[in-house]
Amino acid sequence: MALVFLLYCIAAPVGSALSAYFSPRRVVIVGGLLSSVGMVAGSHAQDLLQLYITVGFLTGFGYALTWTPTVTMLGWYFEKRRPVANALASAGECILTFILTPSFQFLVDQYSWRGAMLILGALQLNLCLCGALLRPLDSHVPPKELTAEEKVLSQAHTSSKEFTNDKPDSKRHLKTKIIRYVDYTLIANVRFMVYSMFGVFAALGFFAPSLFLVPYARSKGVEEYQAAALMSISAALDLLGRLLFGWVANLRLVETIHQLLVTVLMLGVVLLLCPLAATFTHLALFSAGYGLVFGATVAIHITVLAEVVGVEKLGSALGFFMLIRSSGGLLGPPLAGIFIDEMNDYSAGFLMAGVALIVSALFLLLLHQMNKKGKHKESDIPLENETENVEKCNSEFKK
Repeated sequence: MALVFLLYCIAAPVGSALSAYFSPRRVVIVGGLLSSVGMVAGSHAQDLLQLYITVGFLTGFGYALTWTPTVTMLGWYFEKRRPVANALASAGECILTFILTPSFQFLVDQYSWRGAMLILGALQLNLCLCGALLRPLDSHVPPKELTAEEKVLSQAHTSSKEFTNDKPDSKRHLKTKIIRYVDYTLIANVRFMVYSMFGVFAALGFFAPSLFLVPYARSKGVEEYQAAALMSISAALDLLGRLLFGWVANLRLVETIHQLLVTVLMLGVVLLLCPLAATFTHLALFSAGYGLVFGATVAIHITVLAEVVGVEKLGSALGFFMLIRSSGGLLGPPLAGIFIDEMNDYSAGFLMAGVALIVSALFLLLLHQMNKKGKHKESDIPLENETENVEKCNSEFKK
């Protein structure tokens, strides 16, 4: 599963680039086929290495090809109701977690783990159907109004072509073509990198409950089936959190980044309070609180990313964001395990996760301050005459 997550994050930029070149519909269909083939082939694996190649590599790469283009298309489809759309679209994770967790154990009991994986691989073919249902736009980029800077560059480029019969600079053409599919200039975007650092530290804390909640409950004397029920409680409240807070974000009562900052802080506090839970009732309350606030966080973090980079760059931004965030996702579980081993207590994993989430909130606070300064500068500095800018660009092209 670590390999699945690694490929899922690292290959996210590949998914966004391929979707820009071939269209999201085709890429999602191929991703669905790869994830299904990987799971079906894994059901026939004879050793762990074969499972790494099939379930780890093929399925993980297939997930990367399905998730990034789909979320990008969702951002293109909606503008005013984007928070609600993201919340509804991500609600499937909660429903599937709630239903599939006991169902998969039943399939294992009835058909063995090989048969269960075979059935799961067949179910994943539905990803191809989902890809086929993606409604294509008129072009590979979302419709948008040109910014003043883009207008200036476009006019300057046209004027320069009229001024000289020389062929356009091949390097400039190549750079433009690369940026169209993989906008690597995002790495130089300070606001995007600050938001990516939020993603890294948030990923350090997101995985603690799913990994350690059940064994922590068992260490407190909770029965096996009651401990397993905690994950179902968390999934149910996760669904409610996504729908409720996605709707709240859509009302635009507060800035989306403010809402995300509050939910991340609350998530960190809930994790820090987990070690105080010692009975099933307390752990059920913790699971409900965590699920509700986690759902609120997941429902709007993609919306905030679209606001940071602009919807026209959402595809590339999602790819690079997942790639950068993967470091936190990969380091989180081992670091939590080290703390648990040293302190001989599962609560140490929750404490580490809570601290990581509070640190991630500091990056959101920094991003908010940068946004305020940017708006203040825009209001203070008057726009220059576009004609003068065109003439300046023309002179640069002529040189």
